[in-house]
Amino acid sequence: MTKYIFITGGVVSGLGKGIAAASIGLILKRLGLSVVNQKFDPYLNIDPGTMNPIQHGEVFVTDDGAETDLDLGHYERFTDTSLSQSSNTTAGRVYLTVLNMEREGKFNGGTVQVIPNITEEIKRRMLLSTKETKADVIITEIGGTIGDIESLPFVEAIRQIKYEVGEENCCYIHLTLVPYIETAHELKTKPTQHSVKELQELGIKPNIIMLRTEHPIDSQTRERLANFCNVDPAHLIQNLNAKSIYEVPLQLEQEGIGKAVCEALGIKKGPADLSEWAQMVDRFNNPTQTVKIALVGKYVALHDAYLSVVESLIHGGIENLAAIDIDWVSSEELTDDATTQARLKDADAVIVPGGFGGRGIEGMISTAKYCRTSKVPYFGICLGMQIICIEYARNVLGFEGANSTEMDPNTKYPVIDLMPDQNGKILGGTLRLGKFECAVEKGTKVYEAYGSTTIWERHRHRYEFNNKYRDDLKNAGLIISGVNPERDLVETVEIPDHPWMVGGQFHPEFKSRPNKAGPLFREFIKAACENKNRNK
Repeated sequence: MTKYIFITGGVVSGLGKGIAAASIGLILKRLGLSVVNQKFDPYLNIDPGTMNPIQHGEVFVTDDGAETDLDLGHYERFTDTSLSQSSNTTAGRVYLTVLNMEREGKFNGGTVQVIPNITEEIKRRMLLSTKETKADVIITEIGGTIGDIESLPFVEAIRQIKYEVGEENCCYIHLTLVPYIETAHELKTKPTQHSVKELQELGIKPNIIMLRTEHPIDSQTRERLANFCNVDPAHLIQNLNAKSIYEVPLQLEQEGIGKAVCEALGIKKGPADLSEWAQMVDRFNNPTQTVKIALVGKYVALHDAYLSVVESLIHGGIENLAAIDIDWVSSEELTDDATTQARLKDADAVIVPGGFGGRGIEGMISTAKYCRTSKVPYFGICLGMQIICIEYARNVLGFEGANSTEMDPNTKYPVIDLMPDQNGKILGGTLRLGKFECAVEKGTKVYEAYGSTTIWERHRHRYEFNNKYRDDLKNAGLIISGVNPERDLVETVEIPDHPWMVGGQFHPEFKSRPNKAGPLFREFIKAACENKNRNK
């Protein structure tokens, strides 16, 4: 029978439940179990797709086109498992489903209530992955912090599930903070005690408590916590600050998380084999050089807005034994070509990731011009690919004012335009989303990266390369290296006579892994290393 792990958080938010859930998924997978992670968020948005990246962070996209919380990126990268629409549920989606059912008469005129109607829908969605994947273990992270009003229906749902699947098939893990008071030179257990007490008042006794801390937890503190929280001392797992998120699974396994989970669920398995992961961490910790990558974007105020891009750059660095020094550049500060050159001159390579709206676009176009003319490696993702085309149309073809109709609806040269089937659509969930095929031309940089004429990558956009200008740009030298065969949409472009200037309409960061970097990120960082060595 499928086993269920539920991870809750206490004391404060931002303790790293997502990394903990991903790490446990990796450890269990290395034990030979099939594992699926999922995230349940208490906010009322239907999904994060229309939320401001500066407030919420990036929107992660699955193969089947779900716009999800960024923690799903951690799940996929750690467990190397492709997740789906059912892997992320919000309170908004739950309430919408229940209210639509009421409108359709599914409740026969009965009163619709949080309990049982909302909690039943939450449970149905929590158990959906079991039917879809037949996984040995389903790991469910509950967003928010115990004590939040909006989390209560989700906590009640996971309380009820234990009695439906059996106590032996259900494990509750509570992640809390154990703060260190510098002036007293003492770790404080009271916040954890109160958090566990509140969880128990809601009917849930945690099997395992994970203790986030900046200082090692001594035996006396551990004993106090075990007594007051009524937990086996062996099931108190120290979650000490790590040098990088990649070290977290190794630390947690050393602390005994795999053994504790197996004991709680009655799983008879030996220690997890994390040797391959440890080798990757060793490469990460022992680079032979450092390259400086300028990330030019419009959401740089919150680095989590580009989380998967940053992680993928690091993955590319691991494969090239290079440490990545990211220079966060707001495209709005690049007001002219001279400013751009001065700001970017120390970068070994430049990346322009995705984004929406007209703010900061001229700075991105200036960035593409600088990289094209100065032979600096450039990687354009989604909007960054469109920027290549706009800059090339303006400064090589002489199409003055060339632009995207997203930025300038009245541009004389709309080299980027709204997809025909996007006219009049509402914002949420209507982008071109999910995995699509791309046919790659041999002899191109993209082909060199993938080694294949057929690739599949994930998309999230509404505007496309305008095929009306395809011949003009190709005749002027722009290389169209990848096309979607189903709809003849341009997917990748390259600049000729350039060390490495590539743009992709898709988002390759969503499929990159720590021990298997996305091919374009691997080659981009390789080009950055070569550029650095060339300029020594």
